[in-house]
Amino acid sequence: MPIGGFVVNILPEQRKTVLKALAPYPEVEVYGDDQRGHLIVVIETESSEEMEALVERLSQIEGVINFDLAYLHGEDEVKKIEAGEIRPKIRFSRYRSRSEGLS
Repeated sequence: MPIGGFVVNILPEQRKTVLKALAPYPEVEVYGDDQRGHLIVVIETESSEEMEALVERLSQIEGVINFDLAYLHGEDEVKKIEAGEIRPKIRFSRYRSRSEGLS
């Protein structure tokens, strides 16, 4: 079961909207935020692929600028990775430019 820690940069004026949009996700816990547009988020999923898909979805929330992986702990998957049974497909950053719909 991977656990990922992320630094999420958001538009400061969208802070309440982004926090509200993250609230329904049981896999997501916001550990901190500030008025300058920084969130500290921890995500726990069943697999790396689930985390990848969830981060991709969360990156599309209006007001999110980028979703950067700060750490990843996947002890359950390490043995499978070492054995070549699985290969994680996690990207390390999500970024949307204003031209991609960031308002």
